[in-house]
Amino acid sequence: MNPFLDLGIRHEVVNAITEMGFEKPSPIQEKAIPVLLTGNDDFVGLAQTGTGKTAAFGLPLLELIDFTQKHPQALILCPTRELCLQIAKDLEKFAKYIDDVHVVAVYGGANISDQLRQIRRGVQIVVATPGRMLDIIGRKAIDFSNVKYVVLDEADEMLNMGFQEDINNILSETPDTKKTWLFSATMPKEVRRIAQNYMTNPQELTVGAKNTGNVNIEHHYYVIKARDKYAAFKRIVDYSTDIFGIVFCRTKIETQEIAEALVRDGYNADSLHGDLSQQQRDKVMKRYRDRSLQLLIATDVAARGIDVNDVTHVINFSLPDEVENYTHRSGRTARAGKTGISLSLVNVKEIGKIRRIEKIIGKQFEKKQIPQATEVIEKQLLAMMNKIHNVEINEEKITPYLPSIMESMQDLSKEDIIKRFASLEFNRFLDYYQNAPDLNADARERDGDRGERGERGERRERSVSKGFTRLFINLGSVDEFSRGDMLGLICDAANISGKSVGKIDMKGVFTFFEVQDADVKKVFDGFQGTEYNGRAVRVEVSGEETRGGGRRGGDSGGRRRSGGGDRDRKGGSFRGDRRSSGGFGGGERSGRRQSSSSRSRY
Repeated sequence: MNPFLDLGIRHEVVNAITEMGFEKPSPIQEKAIPVLLTGNDDFVGLAQTGTGKTAAFGLPLLELIDFTQKHPQALILCPTRELCLQIAKDLEKFAKYIDDVHVVAVYGGANISDQLRQIRRGVQIVVATPGRMLDIIGRKAIDFSNVKYVVLDEADEMLNMGFQEDINNILSETPDTKKTWLFSATMPKEVRRIAQNYMTNPQELTVGAKNTGNVNIEHHYYVIKARDKYAAFKRIVDYSTDIFGIVFCRTKIETQEIAEALVRDGYNADSLHGDLSQQQRDKVMKRYRDRSLQLLIATDVAARGIDVNDVTHVINFSLPDEVENYTHRSGRTARAGKTGISLSLVNVKEIGKIRRIEKIIGKQFEKKQIPQATEVIEKQLLAMMNKIHNVEINEEKITPYLPSIMESMQDLSKEDIIKRFASLEFNRFLDYYQNAPDLNADARERDGDRGERGERGERRERSVSKGFTRLFINLGSVDEFSRGDMLGLICDAANISGKSVGKIDMKGVFTFFEVQDADVKKVFDGFQGTEYNGRAVRVEVSGEETRGGGRRGGDSGGRRRSGGGDRDRKGGSFRGDRRSSGGFGGGERSGRRQSSSSRSRY
């Protein structure tokens, strides 16, 4: 008998999940499902990301809900739209063989009219992000008076993202008699407080020790100089020939810059961050799930809800600001009982942070050495030879060409042919890594090298004109701006002359530009509260290294809100009355991407 049947799940659902590859319950499913099926208790479940929490609460909901009724009976709140969509899709798959099941995903970045239409049509399960759910409640477009179950998924992350007040307001719209099920990877005080405020004697279940990491993940760290970080990162990727990874950065700007640098260097990479529209995010995630991307560069918030199998590596290009978030990052790999590696690139000052993370996850990191150039060359050559050895031969198609091939090779011995095939790659590797230095921090201290030859990265210093400050704006060439258009936009918004604007460095979805130090405040004031094609315009001081008269800054100016003028440019709507919006606008991203069959990074 199927073990899910033993837990009390009906045949129709078991048939559906069997088709999805569910063979036996995960520990959280095995322990939580029997408790939740009673429908009598509030519940707190602590388990790491990737352990099957969606099925742990989703399967009991399908047993408890009356699908002959068309009103909302269950509300599932989660922190991000990716996770929202993932949960909704999973529930629909679980319910494949049940009639009249209606699940609606409610999240920002999509057309709210479509979501309202689905709600009016009749829905039993609502999966939502807090912000968009509040918008719909504010329109009095949904009635939660008959809700019997509320699920708070990734509760710790929702609180980290500042949704405490939103959650309070949403839960106030639900009946006091409802049952609340809370799932979280960690149990900080804020999550404990939610349990105390909204639950009555909840049953608590912990799979593994609280706040600890997945036991199937290896944790590595590399100590490097800050200026060598990108070079070291690429060398690790080159050494890990089978890598299929997610790379975490601290900011949107860093995420975009690293992705663009990788693409320039011939890697299959793309970025995922909050300045992308939903259409762009969906396009990136489809490519990643299809494995036409080797590396997904993401911020913590954007990566929430990514549920992709067989991720081999999680790479912390920058350690998270909150060490507890490391658990969420590393949980993107080693899913469904598989193994994975979580590695971090740190400088000497950050080793203390590694030690704090070790205490939180209850597991020791292993210090690793950045591979030497000769090791990378050997690993790549062996991988290529292994690929040649295991390639499938289409005898029927290649046979007509074999006589010509054999004739052209008749003067070469077996050893000569092997050498020539190997040299096709070896010569490129050798040229790329020739005279490449040791990138490990202790070695760099000894030899004083300035960097790997030919390496290009996001931390290289950029010359900023004396008396100017380098700024970032989240508009670029995909918005159909030319440099002249951007200059006009800046001058109009800030009411300054073109002489006050220096170099303009336009990218795909953002632009860097210089402005005289005395006019920086005018630029910030001019862009307060503005939006372009429904997207909030964000201006910040570039966090890159600067020289000359420029200043070095972080996040400023772009979050202040006030009025401004209406403008039209290149057919796009540029407005000065920033409204509350769940979406991220923008056009299609630059098509400068390479498929897995066209990599040429050396």
